[in-house]
Amino acid sequence: MIGAGLAGAAMAQCLSTRGWRVDLFDAASGPAQAASALPVGMLSPHVTRAPTPLSELSALGVDHTRAELQRLLPPGRGWQACEVDNWGHDPGRWPAALVRPSALVQAWLDEAQATGRLTCHWNSPVHALQARDGLWCLQDAAQQTLGEAPTVVLAAALGSAALLQALSGASDWRPWPLHPVKGQMSLGPQQGKPLAPRPQRNNGVFVPRYEDADMPAPWPQRLWSMGSTYDRGHANTEVTEEAHARNAESLRLIFSTHEAAPALGDAPWQGWAGVRCASLDRLPMAGAVPNVGALQAHMARPGAHRTRLDLSQVPRLSGVYALTALGSRGLTLAHWCAQQLALQMDDQTKHAPHDLWRCVDPARFVWKQSRRQETHKPTSASVASTKL
Repeated sequence: MIGAGLAGAAMAQCLSTRGWRVDLFDAASGPAQAASALPVGMLSPHVTRAPTPLSELSALGVDHTRAELQRLLPPGRGWQACEVDNWGHDPGRWPAALVRPSALVQAWLDEAQATGRLTCHWNSPVHALQARDGLWCLQDAAQQTLGEAPTVVLAAALGSAALLQALSGASDWRPWPLHPVKGQMSLGPQQGKPLAPRPQRNNGVFVPRYEDADMPAPWPQRLWSMGSTYDRGHANTEVTEEAHARNAESLRLIFSTHEAAPALGDAPWQGWAGVRCASLDRLPMAGAVPNVGALQAHMARPGAHRTRLDLSQVPRLSGVYALTALGSRGLTLAHWCAQQLALQMDDQTKHAPHDLWRCVDPARFVWKQSRRQETHKPTSASVASTKL
């Protein structure tokens, strides 16, 4: 397992409780050090006028994560139930929860470690995967072996992109349209009467009050927050005054008054910034990783086979799975997707509706791309990839 954020922790918990022995590798010194370190996030449905794959997935994921919160964490220590007022394209008041993602990550890892089947390897960045004698060898930047296993799950958010591209063995194809999305949250200690009775969402979410007895430093135990910004293509975590200003403007628009922001206090705003990993269609990638070289070779063969190849027939790399590209829906989708993927890895019937699982298949992009490509002879890189 590579990655110890929401996706990796959820995957480790689902697999270990099903009897798998899991080695978890992460580049940081502990869990939830990247995007999952967000001080407070919103768990709420994605409401649309007509059902979409994302709205259907969110409906399933919200209920699933809410059950996990109630099962693992006492209210006030990592989460609190609430409602949210939406003022944008899905106006209304919706049930929601405020969640500190790191609390849920730690709870999942604690449960996994209690099985005796989880070993965590911190400060262990994985730079490459090499197939060797039926095993996948995880290597660091110096090509030293960190571990070996017959099965690997890539759950390192944007860090999964380079590993996936290297595994594809085809520089002329772009099977992994993953991109960074930076988000900055503005926050501060909540004092006095909250500006609103419940969270407000329009262009971003304003949380008037979140209280967490276990909130880690440097964040206030009782805080307000506004954000996050959504900057596509930005992969840095610098907190900027420009992003604070955008959050202030979003807050002003929510209340339609300039008096709202100053009422939050005169102290300088604190900030947190992280980088999400998003896919081209904004849906996660959850499932078996395609063998791009083998697919190229198949499509290069003569004959009218291009349009007859179903997504389920795309060749896959043996023992390699992905759970990534959760975007800004990590709280909603991480554990639900992890549970479905664990079932797939155990060769059990998936509970997810067939069409929804196809929508998150990691092979969907390369499958669509292959049907548009001109017939060509397989390259040496393609042939080498088919041997994995």
